[in-house]
Amino acid sequence: MKRSVSVPLTALAPVSWGTTYAVTTAFLPPDRPLFTALARALPAGLVLLALTRVRPRGGWWGKAAVLGALNIGAFFPLLFVSAYRLPGGMAAVVGSVQPLFVVGLSALLLGQRPAPRTLVTGAVAALGVSLVVLRGAGALDALGVLAAVAATASMAAGTVLTKRWGRPDGVGPLALTGWQLTAGGLLIAPVAFLAEGAPPALDGRALGGYAYLALANTAVAYCLWFRGIGRLTAPQVAFLGPLSPLTAAAVGWAALGQALAPVQVAGMALAFGATLAGQLGDRGGGGDRRAGAAGATCDRSVLLKRIVKNFR
Repeated sequence: MKRSVSVPLTALAPVSWGTTYAVTTAFLPPDRPLFTALARALPAGLVLLALTRVRPRGGWWGKAAVLGALNIGAFFPLLFVSAYRLPGGMAAVVGSVQPLFVVGLSALLLGQRPAPRTLVTGAVAALGVSLVVLRGAGALDALGVLAAVAATASMAAGTVLTKRWGRPDGVGPLALTGWQLTAGGLLIAPVAFLAEGAPPALDGRALGGYAYLALANTAVAYCLWFRGIGRLTAPQVAFLGPLSPLTAAAVGWAALGQALAPVQVAGMALAFGATLAGQLGDRGGGGDRRAGAAGATCDRSVLLKRIVKNFR
């Protein structure tokens, strides 16, 4: 599939993640970040494993475990801890510097020297997100800030290593996503039960919220994300990240009645412009060419055929 289509398809992932905060606050039980991370990861991973029926081979057992820990097992709990503990959009501000983390790690692990334009664009994106999501009140929680920084670094490292290792021959993004979600979910499970105890009582509203997070927000979104990593450069993928807090702000305005001040609108324009510049300014190294045939496993027709085959 052409790169011009890969960018908007990959962008659907952070757009979907931008709805996480609204779903969490409106539908899920409060103060259960680890259980929420577990419910988001493990069911989605098991569903994808059942659909693909592909297991890692050889060294990929270890690689899948490492990627699952970075992209899921560490990232999800740290993300929810920071969201629960930080005021306003501070967690989103910290997360918006992920492109700069990725640029630095890409230089170390991929040998990609960052262009000055890329660094400036990353700083502008972080500034724009700051204008959108920051609120005036509230003292910063040190643990929340540390969790947000660690979550950003973990996801950045996972993105770069996913790019470095690619995918085994014949393995598509559905299987790769399933491996990581399952590995990450299994890593989260004992910590969640030790720290938070038994799962909370769930009503229909909470079950619907968890189902959305596990399927659309995680299984589908991460499939598109890892597919994009195979076709685009690591910085290009990372520069789509600011779409997540921008979507959160837009959802808050449209669905929750949260007004947007002029400075926030200006921040959205800055961040969105930086996201576009991050795509136009980094066309080289376009991705793993092996993803061509394997990437087709994300096609809706193939997915539906697998669902019918495996669950009829």
